[in-house]
Amino acid sequence: MDDDELHALAEDIRENGLLHPVVRDVDGQILDGRNRLKACEILGIEAQFVAYEGSAPRSYVLSANLRRRSLSRGQAAMIAAKACSDSEQEGRSESEQSARSVSEQAGVSLGRIGQASTVMQYASDYVDRVISGVSGLDAAYEVARERKNQASSDEARLDRLRTEDPELANRVVEGELTLNGALAERRERVEEQNRQRHVATQLLCEIVPAVAETRGTEVFRQFDPSLAPAGRTVTREVIAHAISALREMDAVWKQRGLA
Repeated sequence: MDDDELHALAEDIRENGLLHPVVRDVDGQILDGRNRLKACEILGIEAQFVAYEGSAPRSYVLSANLRRRSLSRGQAAMIAAKACSDSEQEGRSESEQSARSVSEQAGVSLGRIGQASTVMQYASDYVDRVISGVSGLDAAYEVARERKNQASSDEARLDRLRTEDPELANRVVEGELTLNGALAERRERVEEQNRQRHVATQLLCEIVPAVAETRGTEVFRQFDPSLAPAGRTVTREVIAHAISALREMDAVWKQRGLA
């Protein structure tokens, strides 16, 4: 309840007394009557309590909420979905965990409970909004579906990143990078690799054909060390390195199947 509703309830309790005690389980956890307890606190009076002694507290909570409150189908479905979830987490009996059983108690279809469960999983910030009536289940479900699709898309993108760049993918998993940050870094790496390939290709295309064209000519005999640019003269050592480089280049070309 909002503040106005709580104060209205408090005035009713002031005039007519607390008609329905607050229900607690054996551990003192409130199962029914949170708003009545708050109203008593507003009045500064002691609330009356009774203990629930049954074996299915979640079913009791569900029943109490659906019985006393005027709920829409969406609100009822969300309460039912929460009852199923809580029962599963706390190891309740199979009958109490059954979605069909809760569906029958709530008077809503399994499909609607399924939608509410999707909201709980992917749009948990909408759960209380649906129960309070601030948001409808349909609207919350659309938000949940969008987030679910985005989560599926993110997983697919992460799988692709694992294939293309395992190191970046691991940093995402470890929380060092966001997925978007990792993908941006991947793009930068790819761009740098492309730039380096472009530079290497241009360099080889300029040097190797030019050297090949000197074969069988007088170019080598016309070489004059005194005319060489500073720091770039051609010595026998440089020639040996060039021959070694060309051999490496030839091996790579064979490995890559290049003509």
